Amino acid sequence: MEFEVEFFTKTNGEQPAKDFILSLDKKMRAKVVDMISLLQSNGYELREPYSKYLQDGIFELRAKFGSDITRVMYFFFVDQRIVLTNGFVKKTQATSRREIERAKQYRAEFLRREERV
Repeated sequence: MEFEVEFFTKTNGEQPAKDFILSLDKKMRAKVVDMISLLQSNGYELREPYSKYLQDGIFELRAKFGSDITRVMYFFFVDQRIVLTNGFVKKTQATSRREIERAKQYRAEFLRREERV
């Protein structure tokens, strides 16, 4: 069974991960879309070098094209759902703490909203 991949939506309607992906150049965007497709097919089974668990339920989807490296943060939710939260171009060896914290904040906001449904 395939997973359902969706974008986290802020209260103002913005979708940070989607906006990030659309901002990438054509080749990198295609690579990220391929990685999302791989994630959709493999879900929890997707491992390095494509996906890596970071902390507190947050994972990163990893894409590389030439010397450019991008990451898209995500988490799993019930009923085979994957929520993409935010993305960034990786410039250092370690994943940005700020980006991880942002993903955790988006996840917390998503969970609060889902509780109300």
